[in-house]
Amino acid sequence: MANRLEKITEWILTLSALVSAFITVLIFVFLLIFGLPLLQGGQWFDLLASPWSPREGLYGIRPMLLGTVYISLLGMAFAFPLSFGCAALISVFAPRSFGGFLRKVVQLMTGIPTVVYGFVGIFLLVPMVREILQGGSGMCLLTASLMLSILISPTLILFFVDGFDRAPRSHLDAVAALGGNEMQQFIFVILPNAWSNVLSGIVLAFGRVLGDTLIALMIAGNAVQVPGSVLESARTLTAHVALVIAADYDSPEFKSIFACGITLYLFSAMMVVLIRSIGAISGRKKR
Repeated sequence: MANRLEKITEWILTLSALVSAFITVLIFVFLLIFGLPLLQGGQWFDLLASPWSPREGLYGIRPMLLGTVYISLLGMAFAFPLSFGCAALISVFAPRSFGGFLRKVVQLMTGIPTVVYGFVGIFLLVPMVREILQGGSGMCLLTASLMLSILISPTLILFFVDGFDRAPRSHLDAVAALGGNEMQQFIFVILPNAWSNVLSGIVLAFGRVLGDTLIALMIAGNAVQVPGSVLESARTLTAHVALVIAADYDSPEFKSIFACGITLYLFSAMMVVLIRSIGAISGRKKR
């Protein structure tokens, strides 16, 4: 009976893996079929470098590409110190009971739907930015970046905590026996053992920021322009795909959607390769 159950479980897991791999390949083939004309004719590179101005016959995605990069980098800049500090508090500096409570709160935050963060941003964060900074409507690069940083912080915190908890207990006891305090344990023992988790969390969170649609769609303002400051509105690649509707396969609007899709797919592939590389390097070092 036990062997039969193991075989059924193995079969189900194998089938799930094959289905997941097939869907991934299918998505790639779909993008390749519709995006191949862009790549063969060099139009994809033209769309990457051109501005978006339909009245002038220009349908480039450069404003959306730069808007995505700006929002993602700014969101990561806000999220990293917040997440790193919270993870250090949970894993190292807080009492065990309080650290466990904070971890449960962070785990709860990972299950909150993205649209809820978007509503909170619209009704709370947007008015705050508008009133405090006295600039524009509040739907801008800064607001979207702040909300995205809150969105990805739970993921970063859990990755960092998992890495911090992997420090060998014997090494920590050795530092304590030599008179070292918690900060010295953190700097000289915990961080060197957690760097792969920290980097993996950063790469994964950056991929999440790049691929998020709702926050950028609801809060960034969706102005097709290259933002000159953090108080100006912007549009991301994902928001552009969601907003542009084109039924004609040969239309420039439709081509711009697939230029965005190909760009996002390549970004995602790069994130996966980076995560795998970090894991492989970490595994070799442990051996």
